[in-house]
Amino acid sequence: MNYLWEQWLINLDQVRLTLQILDIALVLLLSYVVLVVIGDRRTLWMVRGLIFLMLAAASSKYLGLGLLGFVLDKLVVGSAVAMAFMLQGEFRRLLELLGQGQLVALLRPSRVTLPKPDSVIDEIVDAVKELSQNRTGALLILETDKPIDDRDFSVPGVRLNAEVSRELIQTIFQTSTLLHDGALLIRGARVIAAGVILPISERMASRQLGTRHRAAMGITERVEGCVCVVVSEETGSISLAQGGMLDRPLTSSRLRSILRTKFAKASDREPVAPQLRTLGRQLGHRLITSLSRLLGRTPSSPPKQK
Repeated sequence: MNYLWEQWLINLDQVRLTLQILDIALVLLLSYVVLVVIGDRRTLWMVRGLIFLMLAAASSKYLGLGLLGFVLDKLVVGSAVAMAFMLQGEFRRLLELLGQGQLVALLRPSRVTLPKPDSVIDEIVDAVKELSQNRTGALLILETDKPIDDRDFSVPGVRLNAEVSRELIQTIFQTSTLLHDGALLIRGARVIAAGVILPISERMASRQLGTRHRAAMGITERVEGCVCVVVSEETGSISLAQGGMLDRPLTSSRLRSILRTKFAKASDREPVAPQLRTLGRQLGHRLITSLSRLLGRTPSSPPKQK
């Protein structure tokens, strides 16, 4: 009888340990999904900070530090709310994929193809140069970070999703077309939309400028991850707006140099998904090894990476 009781207690301890390991594995999987959905190395530090606060709050409760745990809990809640506002696009994508049941898509990072200095940027600059020489007004939005939320626009415009080309940009801004009166949204190597209406800057310094320049300053004030290229219809001068400030006049060669530098910095922010996939495989093998030892089995060796 005592032997059966001891065996039952041993099995109960093994079940509890297995559940604890499973609990840790699920938390790691959830963290992995969140990091893959975000996929930006710069934002990763902010997520790490939140995870550190959560671990500190859990540790303080375990050690019986009630007051410290109470303060850390409030910090975790406040940080989570702040991140929900800053990363609303990523959280919306996460909820959409969960609602659609596309669980596998959660493990695939969202990739944004950034313009290559020797291809897309050259097409953009050549088009702007031609528009400037012909004194054809133009306004282009170039995303340098995560996609801009349509709610940041006054009117989202007409969806195109076409490949960037000099001929397409020049054609859209001809006064005889229906889409010339608005901005052109460029994401990576694609023209996403045309005829986009932007919010107007209300700065005192901007009131002496035209509508296109004030719109470029307005959207770059609201959104950090973009720059705007403006061609004046009156003078043909080229301007670049970023961070709510206007740099003008610019030559086409100067514009090319600025854009190449800008997108070279953006390409340095590598997605963290490849490193996370390697870490996920390692954690998964360790979890299987631990469970196999609990069940008294010998785990198979992991496949060698080629």
